[in-house]
Amino acid sequence: MMRRNVMLAALRTGTQAAVLAAGLATVSGSAHAQSGNPLNFLDSLFTGSLSKGNPSPAAPAQAPSPSGPQPWSGEDGASGHPLMTAAAIREAAGNFDACVAGMWPDAARRNITQDNFQRFTAGLTPDLRIMDLLDAQPEFTKSIWDYLDILVNDNRLAKGREVLAKYKPQFDATERAYGVDRYIIAAIWGIESNYSTQIGDRSVLQSTATLACIGRRQAYFKDEFLSALEILNRGDLRPEQLRGSWAGAFGPTQFMPTAFKRFAVDADGDGRRDVVDNPADLIASTANNLKKDGWQAGQSWGYEVVLPQGFNFMLADRAKTMSFAQWEQLGLRRANGQPFPATAEKAYLLAPAGAQGPGFLMLQNFRVIMKYNPAEAYALAIGHFADRLRGAPPFVQAWPREERTLSRAERLELQQLLADRGFYRGTPDGQFGGQTREALRNFQASIGAPADGFATTDVLERLRAR
Repeated sequence: MMRRNVMLAALRTGTQAAVLAAGLATVSGSAHAQSGNPLNFLDSLFTGSLSKGNPSPAAPAQAPSPSGPQPWSGEDGASGHPLMTAAAIREAAGNFDACVAGMWPDAARRNITQDNFQRFTAGLTPDLRIMDLLDAQPEFTKSIWDYLDILVNDNRLAKGREVLAKYKPQFDATERAYGVDRYIIAAIWGIESNYSTQIGDRSVLQSTATLACIGRRQAYFKDEFLSALEILNRGDLRPEQLRGSWAGAFGPTQFMPTAFKRFAVDADGDGRRDVVDNPADLIASTANNLKKDGWQAGQSWGYEVVLPQGFNFMLADRAKTMSFAQWEQLGLRRANGQPFPATAEKAYLLAPAGAQGPGFLMLQNFRVIMKYNPAEAYALAIGHFADRLRGAPPFVQAWPREERTLSRAERLELQQLLADRGFYRGTPDGQFGGQTREALRNFQASIGAPADGFATTDVLERLRAR
């Protein structure tokens, strides 16, 4: 849920979903990045490729290497931020103890006792390897269809159905209390941590303390560190339960500490909000998060649709919503041949593979899932996984699997060529966001191609030839 500032995925390092969505080989989870995502690598993944991140996606998200934890590289961060130079990192690391101790007045204002502050911070040391992860640059790519193949597979679906049956009373109670679809909650649980098997094993206190004192996002992570101390001070969780991603996300559905404070609930009345080992609290807290983000009970997340020949892909824009009746007038139809349930409902069109792949009309609940993680690829995987758990078949239409995804070098080149030809005014960075998509659409329109904003090798070749 690292929401609003696009790359929530990198903060939640417990699952393969974030690794793939964020494009960080070292990160593999998705945290609830609430209000103010400290990282900003991800604007949109649907311009031809997804960052791959993990060359071995079937492996646990944070499986230790045979030689143990990797050390800090000792190099300057790729962001170029003055606080990410090797010298600045070493200087801040040398002041780490004083930095942590200096947060005591802020902790006291949050009603953390001095005994608990000293107990929970005693022996903390900085984990400088996190500095490499904070500034990691995505290099590998993975297509949207490969992303979905990895996350929505038969083994995970089978496990999801077991979880739904095992915890049926808890899901029943949660649906009654919050009106949130159990299959969506089960899908988040499955994709975030593969049903609690890939949560991450870094100390949340150590990670957030490191980031609060060292590097370019100290203000953000100071709040996360103090919030983690509040959780322990209140007794909701024990220190050994607060283990997760390098950025501080923890639990099977990956809560950041500040997100925990906002959304965690004590569903079984035992006096603790345990989102790590208590299924009732975990399920209810995740539902409470979605409800407070605007979940609409009884509504789908969206529908797969078939687009007519010659469709104007400039309409495939999150800001352009129309009623189902209006979309039907433009020639869109549900892929399974069924009618839309309520023609007055409004939706926007997502075309993740452009003119070559399926389209999707997205409702309010899709936007809610994107508040949990603002990557459309992630939200599509959650919605599709939930439908499959409910018994729905795979998507009807085929993906353009013959397309090769662009490497980072090719993405940089594409942006530079668009800039050279007056279509792109940003700084080439290899990250395809809204500005790049708009530039690509305008170029495609100028050469009479479908203006779908989908970056392919053919588009790159045509740019090279101009």
